[in-house]
Amino acid sequence: MSGIGPNPSYGKPELKLSGFFDHIYELGADGVPVFRLYVDGEWKPASSGETFIVDTPIDDSVIARVPKGSEADMDAAIDAARANQRRIREVAAIERIEIFREAADLMSEKQEDFIQTLMLEAGKPRKDAAGEVKATIERMRMTMEEARKIFGEYIPGDWSEDTMGKIALVIREPVGVVGAIGPFNYPLFIPAAKIIPALLAGNSVVVKPASEDPLSQLLFARILEEAGIPPGCINVVTGPGRIASRLATSEKVGMISFTGSTEVGRELNRLATIKQLHLELGGKALAIVLDDADLDLAAKKCVEGSLKNAGQRCDAISAITVQSNVADEFVKKVLKEMDAWKAGDPRDPAVSMGPLINKRAAEHVNELVQDAVAKGAKLLRGGKMNGCYFEPTLLDHVPLEARIAWEETFGPVITIIRINSEDEAIEISSKSRYGLDSCVFTNNFYRMWKIAKRLQVGEVTINDLPRHGVGYFPFGGVKDSGIGREGIGYSIDEMTILKTIVFNLEPAGLGKIKKTPKM
Repeated sequence: MSGIGPNPSYGKPELKLSGFFDHIYELGADGVPVFRLYVDGEWKPASSGETFIVDTPIDDSVIARVPKGSEADMDAAIDAARANQRRIREVAAIERIEIFREAADLMSEKQEDFIQTLMLEAGKPRKDAAGEVKATIERMRMTMEEARKIFGEYIPGDWSEDTMGKIALVIREPVGVVGAIGPFNYPLFIPAAKIIPALLAGNSVVVKPASEDPLSQLLFARILEEAGIPPGCINVVTGPGRIASRLATSEKVGMISFTGSTEVGRELNRLATIKQLHLELGGKALAIVLDDADLDLAAKKCVEGSLKNAGQRCDAISAITVQSNVADEFVKKVLKEMDAWKAGDPRDPAVSMGPLINKRAAEHVNELVQDAVAKGAKLLRGGKMNGCYFEPTLLDHVPLEARIAWEETFGPVITIIRINSEDEAIEISSKSRYGLDSCVFTNNFYRMWKIAKRLQVGEVTINDLPRHGVGYFPFGGVKDSGIGREGIGYSIDEMTILKTIVFNLEPAGLGKIKKTPKM
């Protein structure tokens, strides 16, 4: 049995919120908060009256109950979003920006509620929870930068004989209703990073939070309600994963923005009617450490990239290919860096890595580790689980036959594959079904450029770990890692459609005309 786990000195985890959130839940007979859906500007129970539990990965105890929304509840949310979309579109763009600035200020005031909620529902250490809240606030404060992407374009027609005497305006318009489906690993920020640009562009939104940790998204809806988003323009429906399929099949939804597994993404793609799709799916970020790299820097960044958020990140470093002639030295440095990562109860300020989201996730990581060891990998540290907790783990000499060399780990495992050259690393990457992120550690410009050009991924980071952050740089995947791009401004592109308006200027004699040929 591993020594990591809940710390009894912190007592039973209990969710306690400030009075600002009083009307979005009530206390049950057992003292556990029972939350409500947010549909058409009202906080209400599911139509069936049913709820399901939200437990904490700290010790698996129940911290809340949320409505078990049905297909009927999702349909009601879609109808409300469609009926009220004109209300957000009629709000002047500068006023939308002001609403988000007000929301950012409100969230700053209530950030402790969000931090505590993320610590309990997602098992995040305080530093990580606070970072997610800060990123959400910053995203709202960057709306002016994002709004620049909504500008149009003027095209003079006299550059072509076909359009002589005409001009065109190309403008961006909202898609209508955006369905936002979020993952469990960043339950506040990732849905918010879909909601903010969608509303900013004049769309209405229906949100389906992850069932494992939906509470922070309900709190976020309360912030937007208070800040002044018109009723019905933001709707949040909690419930089983299957109700998200209504967003795909509904003709009333103009776009789906989904972050999650490749398998669910494929299913949404299969079910979807004609609409815009943004899918950020699974990842297997490969770090390539070459023999001319700064090994101290590479070790520090690779450990952080592998263990941050317990490895539960789509952009986590999921495998490290290291040139054999520096591998022994690199491994020693990795082991030293791992000493700074204390795993345990996220309520402990000294802890830098908390539990995985649930016991199933820990069991999956354990299966991958045991498979690798059985096939010849050397377990140098960790490898034990306790409930939802899994120790920070280092595997060396991992053979390509091991599942962990190819499957998304989504756990705190540093996987080292020894290689002879950068070409071998590139070949390994090319065989992966995923193509979201990679990183390269080298001090040779020509080697980094060669690798960056040849890798089939959406983003390559040089001499640092991959991290999407607030999305200031665009990100997204290729291959089985998805389609589309997110980021400041780039999300606006995904959530708007182009409309071309052509003006014939000839009746007023304003358009440039073709000269009559000389005889």
